[in-house]
Amino acid sequence: MPSAALTLLLPSLYSASGANGPRHFMPQRKSKTTPTSNEADCSGNPAPASILRVGPAGWSYPDWAGYVYPSRRAKGFHEATYLAEFFDTIEINTSFYQPLRPDHAAPWIDLVAANPRFVFSAKLWQRFTHDIRSTTSGSAAADERAVRAGFDVLRAAKRLGAVLLQFPFSFHRTSESVAYLSAVLKRFADYPLVVEVRHGSWDSRETLELLHTSGAAFCNIDQPIIGRSLAPSAQATSPVGYVRLHGRRYDTWFTDDATIPSHERYNYLYTAEELAPWVARVRKVTERARETFVVTNNHFQGKSVVNALQLISILKGSKVKVPEPLRRQYPELEAIADSPPAEPTLFPLGRGSKDVMK
Repeated sequence: MPSAALTLLLPSLYSASGANGPRHFMPQRKSKTTPTSNEADCSGNPAPASILRVGPAGWSYPDWAGYVYPSRRAKGFHEATYLAEFFDTIEINTSFYQPLRPDHAAPWIDLVAANPRFVFSAKLWQRFTHDIRSTTSGSAAADERAVRAGFDVLRAAKRLGAVLLQFPFSFHRTSESVAYLSAVLKRFADYPLVVEVRHGSWDSRETLELLHTSGAAFCNIDQPIIGRSLAPSAQATSPVGYVRLHGRRYDTWFTDDATIPSHERYNYLYTAEELAPWVARVRKVTERARETFVVTNNHFQGKSVVNALQLISILKGSKVKVPEPLRRQYPELEAIADSPPAEPTLFPLGRGSKDVMK
């Protein structure tokens, strides 16, 4: 049975943004039908709380066997169903590499049906973010139809919470790139869009104004700060707030060494000290957004799941349900687990390992 606490309802604090607000102030667009979150509606009822969803990026990783997932899986086991017991969102990665097929999306709706709070976020096909020349050609309309076919299945079932446009570090802010981004935002404007840029040239009021007027969210990221990498932030430019944590592998983030496995880029476990500033930033984002997603992308050997559970526990202020395989691999999770281990251990959990939740 899904944990009831993984969608966190936070009190709305829009009016308190002031000195605690994001580094670049962005005015909130007022809905014609929904009052701003620090106001009551016309009936005198308080405004709805802000929803916060925390979860990992992706679910199909061979190295998660025996870490996140049981080594021996029961008949009918599916990763999405399993993760929906612990999280209210997962970011779909496969849609980045090719358009999400409707016949794949439809079964996913049933797989997470046991958790009524669950919604997916999904990455836009990389052809629209990494191959600009192809999307300005005659095939753009067909590419758009292919993207929409899968997304619309999830949206119709009310299981699509956000669409992430992940641009590479090489996508710098120029007049041409701004024009291109504006065009893509218009093309997919009917979806709850989120824009992730990684180069520091996008750190400007003009960027935030563009996203705000386009109804798109700014993606606040944690990444190794190398050269002109975009620094951490707590921005909210639309009703959707978004945070992505990539890890801090400075030695492998931009490496060209073919002998280093690709997964090493995301082989990083955040400590409590490293998570603390992001907890504060997440809370600031929720002050301005109606629904905030926090996605952990440091996925190697389930580290993203560990940190996502820790963030939920910190933000919720209580213990959480923890996957049994994961608590055996990461004894520090025992400090936040809401139940004892399924099997007794010969030695006390946590002995000899760094407890990142202290």
